[in-house]
Amino acid sequence: MDRIRTALDLYREVKGTSATEAPPKRSSEQGVPPPITYTRTKSLTIPRAVLQGHRVMAAYNKGAFVDAYKILRTQVTHRLRENGWNVVGVTSPGYGEGKTLTAINLAVSLAMETTQTVLLVDSDLQDPTVHKVFGVQDCLGLADYLLDDLPVEDLLVHPGIGRFVLLPGGRAISNSTEILTSPKMVALVEELKHRYPSRFVVFDLPPLLHTADVLAFSPYTDALLMVVEEGKTTGEELQRALGLVRDSRPVLGTVLNKAGRASLSLADMKAMLSS
Repeated sequence: MDRIRTALDLYREVKGTSATEAPPKRSSEQGVPPPITYTRTKSLTIPRAVLQGHRVMAAYNKGAFVDAYKILRTQVTHRLRENGWNVVGVTSPGYGEGKTLTAINLAVSLAMETTQTVLLVDSDLQDPTVHKVFGVQDCLGLADYLLDDLPVEDLLVHPGIGRFVLLPGGRAISNSTEILTSPKMVALVEELKHRYPSRFVVFDLPPLLHTADVLAFSPYTDALLMVVEEGKTTGEELQRALGLVRDSRPVLGTVLNKAGRASLSLADMKAMLSS
């Protein structure tokens, strides 16, 4: 907390104003956000074929694939709410293990419930790809906010799915670790975390064993979710990844991607629950 407070104070001093805004008042209905009308946020209509082609669960009405993500949503929601958390980072030990698709489908699944809104932030700044899953080509995003002072409100995208909003990554940058831990980024995380009391924020983070980004950024999340791929991720890689973050942030669980009979399952491993 001292690191966060120091960074916030520094950012406010540089800007000469508060980095956050007062959160809006709760709806008169207990914890249920009012209907949303997106005005400044860019709204898109994504063809169902595009969503199906990239295995976004919003394109499917039923099936093992949808059920698996609903189970994951329920388990993640219970862990977050019982601890008063609302910011989760999704990572994996290595590349190509399904962490971006898991982050997207977790966020979409969460946004299908009427009791909360969800913001997905593409913070894999060396290789931002979330927007491509929705069929969007090159677009501005988080990097442009952090480096060029573009307003966040002008960068948000509503892809026509429930209460789901996306902050794309923008252009790829090489010095991602330094940018993700800059005072401006810390202030943004605090703003996103506290502005709306019924919002979950999901960060799609880079692979843990290949960059320092997750280790540097994880203290600003409430918890992490680890994604591994059956037949690809080794036990040694998983243990190394868990060992790196175990002392910095709780690990909610380990998602086993491409598991045998189902598209996705939650692996109930002792290692993931040690936190």
